[in-house]
Amino acid sequence: MEIKIISIEKPEPINFILGQSHFIKTVEDIHEMLVNSVPGIKFGLAFCEASGKCLVRFSGTDETMLELATKNALTIGAGHSFILFLAEGFYPINILNGLKNVPEVARIFCATANPTQVLVAETEQGRGIIGVIDGFSPKGLEDTAEKDWRKNFLRMIGYKL
Repeated sequence: MEIKIISIEKPEPINFILGQSHFIKTVEDIHEMLVNSVPGIKFGLAFCEASGKCLVRFSGTDETMLELATKNALTIGAGHSFILFLAEGFYPINILNGLKNVPEVARIFCATANPTQVLVAETEQGRGIIGVIDGFSPKGLEDTAEKDWRKNFLRMIGYKL
């Protein structure tokens, strides 16, 4: 067995979700959930089929996001994994619970805009995701000023009243 470190390639402000599912209809069901949850959402989705033809299945509403999704899915190459890229201005917090409720979705590894590395194990049979490194390690504890900043920031962007 070999462990590979695969960096997700994307522009800095773009959010993505990496997960695992179990059935070919994943692509259609996630697509339907997204367009029904957020009108006008722009995204690209790619799913690595783990049996049969073993193709990367894909769908979306934005060509740039589709290109990112298919490119990264092919690079990761782990059976039954999916990667969903959201265009700028769309965020995981608005669709994550809906995504978790899609019957085929078995697991979410991360939902982030951070630089991310995917740890992939490769055997003679194929590849599987072990986990992810999402962003960077903590540099310390927040102090009172940082708590105030966090609270003000969340209100400024409309996520808290």
